[in-house]
Amino acid sequence: MRVPVAPHPHQHFGVAMFWILIVLTAFPELLRTLWKQCVSQPIIQVTWMCQCCLDAHPLPLLLDEHLRSQQKMRMAEAQRTKRRVAPDERSTQQGRPSLENTGAAPESQPGMKTEAQASEPSLSKTPSTELSESSPGSQIWDKVRRATWSPTSWVSEAQGLEARAAKARAWEAQAFEAQSRASQSKQNSVLRMIAAPLAKRKHLPEKLQVPEKEKSKVLFTRPVWSNKVEYILAQVGYSVRPGDLWHFTFLWLHNGGCSFLLIYIFMMFLIGIPLLFLEMAAGQRLRRGSIDVWKLISPWIGGVGYTSFLVCFIGGLYLNVVNAWTLSYLSQSFQFHLPWEKCPLVKNSTDFDPECAQTTPSMYFWYRLTLKASDRIEDGGPPVLSLSLSLLVAWCLVAAFMINGLKSTGKVMYLLVPVPYLIVLCLLIRSLLLDGAVFGLRHLASAKISAMYNMNVWCRAGTQVLFALGLGFGPVVAISSHMHPSNNCLHDAFLVALVNLVTMLLFTPFFFSLLGFRATVITQHCSEKSAEILMNLVATRKLPPEAQPPLNLFDRPTSIFTSWLKSLPHPIKSMVLSHVPECSLEQQFLKVKEGPSFAFLAVTETMSFIPGSVFWSILFFLMLLILELSTTIGNMQGIITPLQDTFSCFRKYTKLLTVVVFVLMFLCGLFFIRPSGIYFFKLLTEYWIVLPIIIIVIFENMAVAWAYGARRFLADFAILWDRPISPIIRWLWCCLSPILLLVLLVTTLIHLFLKSFTYVAWDSSTSKEVLRQYPSWGLLAMIALVIIGILPIPTYFVYCLTHGIPFNVTSWHKSRISSRCLPLSVQLSPIKEVQSEEILQDDN
Repeated sequence: MRVPVAPHPHQHFGVAMFWILIVLTAFPELLRTLWKQCVSQPIIQVTWMCQCCLDAHPLPLLLDEHLRSQQKMRMAEAQRTKRRVAPDERSTQQGRPSLENTGAAPESQPGMKTEAQASEPSLSKTPSTELSESSPGSQIWDKVRRATWSPTSWVSEAQGLEARAAKARAWEAQAFEAQSRASQSKQNSVLRMIAAPLAKRKHLPEKLQVPEKEKSKVLFTRPVWSNKVEYILAQVGYSVRPGDLWHFTFLWLHNGGCSFLLIYIFMMFLIGIPLLFLEMAAGQRLRRGSIDVWKLISPWIGGVGYTSFLVCFIGGLYLNVVNAWTLSYLSQSFQFHLPWEKCPLVKNSTDFDPECAQTTPSMYFWYRLTLKASDRIEDGGPPVLSLSLSLLVAWCLVAAFMINGLKSTGKVMYLLVPVPYLIVLCLLIRSLLLDGAVFGLRHLASAKISAMYNMNVWCRAGTQVLFALGLGFGPVVAISSHMHPSNNCLHDAFLVALVNLVTMLLFTPFFFSLLGFRATVITQHCSEKSAEILMNLVATRKLPPEAQPPLNLFDRPTSIFTSWLKSLPHPIKSMVLSHVPECSLEQQFLKVKEGPSFAFLAVTETMSFIPGSVFWSILFFLMLLILELSTTIGNMQGIITPLQDTFSCFRKYTKLLTVVVFVLMFLCGLFFIRPSGIYFFKLLTEYWIVLPIIIIVIFENMAVAWAYGARRFLADFAILWDRPISPIIRWLWCCLSPILLLVLLVTTLIHLFLKSFTYVAWDSSTSKEVLRQYPSWGLLAMIALVIIGILPIPTYFVYCLTHGIPFNVTSWHKSRISSRCLPLSVQLSPIKEVQSEEILQDDN
């Protein structure tokens, strides 16, 4: 038996090399293919080929492996191309479908299969499985793989090699074409979805097309604040209102002292900061003024925007009147002797004006020389000329600061906001050094525990929070609409509320120190004058000798006279008090009135007592003017911005719109500088403004918390900020704040119903302030004004109900937030357009 001899390895190597040279010479196409593979991946391919040759693999197996690797590489490249064209844009928000599910091609939908998908192999299978199942020659390769090759069969195999290679290339081209059609279909669907919102937009002018290096810069066509500092200064300047500063001092004085402060801080955290964040977030998210923003959040509550605009417009009319009064006092302060320090002399005489002699110089200057006030509200008369000029100057100042839009307003805020704080620090230090300042600070530090259980005190604190932060008027929304949506307005709300509170805590000690000094000076003058009167009465024997005051009275008039008066027997004391008033330091301290009289009577009179009164008066009225100007600028921003957003034609003529609005408001404001204008001013500030503001804030809270959904609203910002928001805010919006606002509304209605409809008027016959009853037409006018103010809310509600508009919206439509709110780089990149609008608009 012949033992088979194993062939030498070099024999197989020689045979393999011989067949390779024959085949490559006969088929140059295969040679070029293998050469390309060796050039692209030389080390891997050459190593692989050499290994095949050394192992004596048959040539068809070599070609089979080559075709498999080619197919794997093409499929991987197709997958990468598809991922680049149609990336997975799954939303991070729960319940929000991804981009492929909402706007992709039909083949991406479940249960649907396109022609391209039917023709291409399943992607879930491995490449080897696909090849074995779909390639027409795969079974042949398997048979060949299992076959035993002999030298005599190479001729037939060589003849069929070219046919098999042609079939493989045809199948490869067909699979790649089907896969390309599928990916192209998906790409077209994505591009169609991208082009849909872009088709509604105007193409940018060529001058706005930026090079590749500047595509990352975010350029808004809507005016924006230059930086966040200007934005915060604008919010602070608007919220720090001089009227609220002295009203806070009055409430502290008459509503429990430090107990009122604790209640105020508590109410600020319960309703102040949450509602301030709500208005900031609404304006910043939708980038609209007060008219349009609430329509987008909830159509049925869209009328609250018109109500807010009306309240802001009417409030702006009398708000700048305070600037006219301040300018008048400031211009009169540059005299060596202040005109409200002494009574004027009668012309061509050395006697004082008899009308001024019956009252104080400050009261005479306020009512008779500045306001030229009438005795009743029914009395008419033309506007006061001096105040008309002051009002015109005030409006010109505001117009000069706002004529160039945010570019000039933001720069002005760098001056208008910090300067009052420097002035009040100087005034505070000076007031603490005055006589009687300690007495005023004692009242500042006093506390009444009973105020904590007083419902009226809580309601007054809540109303003061709404007015101190400027909620409901609309400027907070308007100012925030010029910030980028990704700005963290929750931090801004805390910052603005904190600065507002610190400002009040700076001004309150200053006012209390001044009031203590004023009460001390007035009581001292009263004691000296009463002692002189009593001495004359004792000298003329109209009073008994026991009524003779002490001789050392002038050393410490207030304390000595008060102690002596208390030590008198009751009959003698009654006789003394029948001729002279009781000079009580406590009564003089609590005698201060709220409203404009606090600043223009009490504080002004106190300034005249301080040494160097001219300098300190100039500082005080300059501070008051700057505070009022910054508040008026913010208020006017709440008027101009909604007009530009509602009427697109106004955007082209911003300066003309500013001038027209200011002229109109100046002409309407002349009504409040008539002789009876001060009484209408008090009617609006004390009776009218409170009710509409509370109603506006209630509907704003309702729109965000219930109509749109607080959870959904906060989730939008959580996506923008890339951080979760505390659920406490949602709980306050949905549960606690509405209850507290409803309690405030009911309490305010009861308070207005029970309050006597009166006003403090000037009586020229007696030169004193008297309490008068408002006429019946005044009450009807106030009721009519309240109804007109809140009428847009039910009117718009009925309109939406009759036209079938839904109560809440499922999305904020893209057409409402047009391209002028989007960065230029978004318009230059279609994919970036979809991603940015998906975040900004919350379409699903």
